[in-house]
Amino acid sequence: MRPFSGESSPRRVCALFSGGKDSTYALHWALLKGFSFGCLITVKPRSEDSMMFHVPYVELTKLQAEALGLPQVFYEQGPESDLDALKRALTAAREAHGCTALVTGALSSDYQRLRISLVAEEQGLEVFNPLWRKNQEEYMRELVRQGFRFILTSLSAKGLDPGLLGRELGQEDVEAIISSSRVHGFNPAFEGGEAETLVVDAPLFRKEMRVEGYPVKVSEYNWVFNITRVELLEKRGAREWSR
Repeated sequence: MRPFSGESSPRRVCALFSGGKDSTYALHWALLKGFSFGCLITVKPRSEDSMMFHVPYVELTKLQAEALGLPQVFYEQGPESDLDALKRALTAAREAHGCTALVTGALSSDYQRLRISLVAEEQGLEVFNPLWRKNQEEYMRELVRQGFRFILTSLSAKGLDPGLLGRELGQEDVEAIISSSRVHGFNPAFEGGEAETLVVDAPLFRKEMRVEGYPVKVSEYNWVFNITRVELLEKRGAREWSR
């Protein structure tokens, strides 16, 4: 990632934001590239098996937006299709915050990337996918090295240790996940839905989240982390930046 140069971009970008590691990293990338920032965009899907939108604990993105000090367009999907829900959320972001570009955390899913790009381009928004086809083992290592703190809120793959649920992943955890993925064949960055993540702190967060809860077994390889308490805490030396 190129260091922040202080140069601003004429683009005013919004970020499709789920609260997980990928969308948070993509937001981080856009801000360090000097893009002028409009808002976060979060769509809460009506279905728990949505293939377009992140589902677990999406309401916590409101706390993350507060931690980042950024405005958010939070759209709850009604009876409309996924694409129509996204279109309405993007329209709101463009009209309320003057956005001219969209950044996403798409890693390797053509299903999501192509549909998001189609809707965004219909709205006249340029699209950036900074994680697209990134080496996913190196990406997981880079997240930890750069100070992204995140927990796993669900597991659904053989070879993932339920003991990881609710725990901030460190470098040793990442190496263990990578090693296991090579044995069991799951995606080490969880692009196939093998796990869901929640970012509790990142370099540009002005506050950090403290999360408490407990793991629940759903089936042989399926576990969820039941969150019972969340609070925002002040950070010492939090970075200030301008939108």
